[in-house]
Amino acid sequence: MNIDMKSFFDPAVWEQEWKTYGDGAAERMRRSGIDPATAFNAKADKFNEQSFNEEGRRRSARIVNWLASRGVQFDGAKILDVGAASGVFTVPFAERGAQVTAFESSPPQVELLRANTARFADRPVEIVSGEFEKIDIAAKGWNEAFDLVFVSMCPVVHDWDSVERILSCARRFAYISMPVSSSENSLVDEVVPLITGEPFRPKMTEMTYLLHLLALKGYAFETLVTRELKTTEHTPEEALEETMMWLRHHKLPADERSRSIVEEHLKRNYPADNVQIHQGGRFGKVLIRLQDQNMYVEE
Repeated sequence: MNIDMKSFFDPAVWEQEWKTYGDGAAERMRRSGIDPATAFNAKADKFNEQSFNEEGRRRSARIVNWLASRGVQFDGAKILDVGAASGVFTVPFAERGAQVTAFESSPPQVELLRANTARFADRPVEIVSGEFEKIDIAAKGWNEAFDLVFVSMCPVVHDWDSVERILSCARRFAYISMPVSSSENSLVDEVVPLITGEPFRPKMTEMTYLLHLLALKGYAFETLVTRELKTTEHTPEEALEETMMWLRHHKLPADERSRSIVEEHLKRNYPADNVQIHQGGRFGKVLIRLQDQNMYVEE
């Protein structure tokens, strides 16, 4: 990326740069032969378990509490949760009295979402499935229809056009979270030097484009960057396939030699039935204020 000072302040330049970035989450999935809309089909049950165990509930509560601390009110609010998965945030939003519309593209996740939200009979969660990019916002009546549009770690955000699509649905607030740098993975940290001879060096991600364009286009917003880690458990076979996919995502060698190296490393260093991986990274959370754009002060 080669931008002079004049271009640095030109939003059109940054919009085009983001379009041609080519290393966002959705593009990395496609590079590995994965459709972003159905990427979590096979992992739906495990993802659901991780979302609603004690550690997962604490993670969700931290985000919801941060939003509340910034003036977002949930009781009676209309919320659009884009990329709702099995309800990791839809459920706490509904528990706080919000009327939630949950969008999810993965059929297995939709079924889990229905089960997890069935108890909210007095204010049922509306579930919408399909491809978010193909939804007719006007026909749905979604133009500025929601007090909060919430998009957490979802590949529907991949350029400025997709951000504008999200903002068009919001009346008061929009929340978008994305990685700030490449994901951390303890197993990957161990095997990449064996494969390449060098340690893996995290790269900055497209979060930079989002923040820069929000600033250039005059939006009022608050940003929080944190480092989050979680522990996941896998069979050796699952860990092997996860690692190979990770290598493909990051344009690193994912050939038979690499597979053999990862397989041998797992046999030598991990139990035969359980591989614990610490994964996560630096994540950015952006709350965009479409109304009440002055500095929020807690009462």
